[in-house]
Amino acid sequence: MSTPDDDARSSRSAADRDPEWPIEESVTEYETGWYDGGYDLVEQPDGSQKRYYWADLPPAVVVVASTGESILFVEQYRPAIRETHLELPAGIVEDGESYTNAAARELEEETGFRPTSLALLQEYRVATGVLRHDRGVVYAEGLELGERELDNNEFLEVVTVPIEETLERAREHPANDSTLSALLLAREDGLL
Repeated sequence: MSTPDDDARSSRSAADRDPEWPIEESVTEYETGWYDGGYDLVEQPDGSQKRYYWADLPPAVVVVASTGESILFVEQYRPAIRETHLELPAGIVEDGESYTNAAARELEEETGFRPTSLALLQEYRVATGVLRHDRGVVYAEGLELGERELDNNEFLEVVTVPIEETLERAREHPANDSTLSALLLAREDGLL
């Protein structure tokens, strides 16, 4: 299992990096409190200009939490797509928080379990054609009973799935990217 030091993450927001293609104009068209959206007017290699639209979201973490025999999931309705999904616990990484610290906090808030062991499996960028969004996948084990504290927009049911059934269940319709990619990384690292 790879365990990069996520407290010293090397990623910087897109706005902080020097672009390869010159940006003629950068416009934030809306701010929602959850994410910002806009575009960059970019000079392409052939000299032409084009608008590239983006949404800038805070980093998030997805938690693969093992009881030893099962993986913890949460089932929740997603109003944006009008579907109920079986997902791994996940949430926003708060300012100054590492992926592992965010994973421990989110896991306890959503499921009521506190991990004694955490490992960052991977940090990666999501939907790079339109999003400025980083995601970390954290493996958690040694679960102890903690205190569940849902946000005011979280209506979650905790579901345990036997380890040998996790990928099959995650692939059932409707499937989602964060759960599938996190489980595949955990399997690749020999954790499932």
